[in-house]
Amino acid sequence: QVQLVESGGGLVQPGGSLRLSCAASGSIFRFYNMGWFRQAPGKQRELVARFIPGGSTIYTDSVKGRFTISTDVVKHTVYLQMNSLKSEDTAVYFCNDGIRWGQGTQVTVSS
Repeated sequence: QVQLVESGGGLVQPGGSLRLSCAASGSIFRFYNMGWFRQAPGKQRELVARFIPGGSTIYTDSVKGRFTISTDVVKHTVYLQMNSLKSEDTAVYFCNDGIRWGQGTQVTVSS
């Protein structure tokens, strides 16, 4: 089974940036199945950004223009570059490959 390991979360000020990483184990890397979700306290887990078959990307409206999902196929890693962070971006961010979930990484945006 593929293992997903997230990293890169932390505490940042509003307007700051973070880059999350999701490293996928295995001999075959199908990045087009992968995406990022987040869950804030008291809220349902929601899609943030993902690849779809063919290599296109989907973003939730609230992060369009600020977040970018990308991949390094050599490293078997998917990234989420988060710019212009807002307090409402505070959540635990999870990587998903279509079936499995990573352990999550906390992102806190606060002054």
